Amino acid sequence: MTGEAMDPIRRAYTVDDLKALAAADGITSTVLVQTVPSDAETDEFLAIAAGEPLIAGVVGWVDLTSPSVADRLAELTGAGPLVGVRHQVEGEPDADWLGRDDVRRGLSALADAGLAYDLLVRIDQLPAAAAAADALPGLRFVLDHAAKPPIADGPWEPWAGALAALAERENVSCKLSGLVTEADWSQWRAGHLRRHAEHILDAFGPRRLLFGSDWPVCELAAAYPVVLDAALSLTGPLSGAERAEVFRHSAERVYGLGV
Repeated sequence: MTGEAMDPIRRAYTVDDLKALAAADGITSTVLVQTVPSDAETDEFLAIAAGEPLIAGVVGWVDLTSPSVADRLAELTGAGPLVGVRHQVEGEPDADWLGRDDVRRGLSALADAGLAYDLLVRIDQLPAAAAAADALPGLRFVLDHAAKPPIADGPWEPWAGALAALAERENVSCKLSGLVTEADWSQWRAGHLRRHAEHILDAFGPRRLLFGSDWPVCELAAAYPVVLDAALSLTGPLSGAERAEVFRHSAERVYGLGV
């Protein structure tokens, strides 16, 4: 992460930081998600998770375009609780990167390995994500940050329509995450997120929606407990059983967690 705006989070975050926050808010299990396209980071995350019960699973990174991706996945699944893979597709200039033959072969290997795939995409890449979900019905897709709707100063469309279209695919779930950093970092309130959160919930429903803190990136706009409180407020109209889906059971199903 470059630029002065990222300075507040430009430090090392450790398991001890996570454990302190989790204890304060009653969090018993978490999923650790990759931050850079690095084999070394994935190895490190799996080693950390193997010795830390609070981390129930790791979404790592592999080179999906590699001819040996299946071998790499087999190696990683034996090293720790790998539950999924993510690539920063949002950084790929090609809006149809997910439609490339070599990428699709990599995604197919994920499906064969029983892993999930986190979609970190731009709004203009949502149609390609939908096409990938159609092509790979046996792969569980998880849309991160609801494709980052421009809450602070952007238009409702094309985000809302493209998100709803993707949600028509039953093998796609969505994280209720990352919204605070798409709003005004210093002025946002839960009410500013409500319209977008309601659309996400209407599109995916509680059984395909899972809470994500986006910690520590969320600290650019709000501390971990503030983000959690906002998510609880935004899901306030749900029943207790529906909330349990969002805050536990959806993640258990999507990532195959034994928590």
